[in-house]
Amino acid sequence: MAHTYMVFEFPNEEKAQQARHKLEGWKQAFRADKKVQVKFDRGDEAAETEAAAEPEAAHEEKKEPKAKSSTKGAKTAKSKKSEKSEEETAADSGPVKLLVRLYFSGHEKITEKQWLDRIPADELFKVAHPHVVHEKDATFDDTNKQFDTLE
Repeated sequence: MAHTYMVFEFPNEEKAQQARHKLEGWKQAFRADKKVQVKFDRGDEAAETEAAAEPEAAHEEKKEPKAKSSTKGAKTAKSKKSEKSEEETAADSGPVKLLVRLYFSGHEKITEKQWLDRIPADELFKVAHPHVVHEKDATFDDTNKQFDTLE
């Protein structure tokens, strides 16, 4: 089976998540679960800030059950505050790479071509400067290693 990678460089995490969500919808609609795989490359800086934010979020969750309130308004205010902070960090995050691996067999060339045409043509992906890496390209091995090391 031939691999083809598509690399998108989004300006922030929010746009990358929207693109991932759209790809997940297409994967379900066209039943291409194993044939289309998506991974994020946030870079070292974003990974460090995300790792630092996770313990803080876990610490806040531990505090919430202890502080019981009698009104629902207090709980919703806390959840709204955490949602806003998540949105702010997503908007403030640096550039995020979205790597998409297309994994179609030899007899599915038309389907692969349709995916290669569909994804970059969408408005959400146009801003991300799409770059397609085929197996014959010189950067294929580097992209393949990068994709395998990502979660």
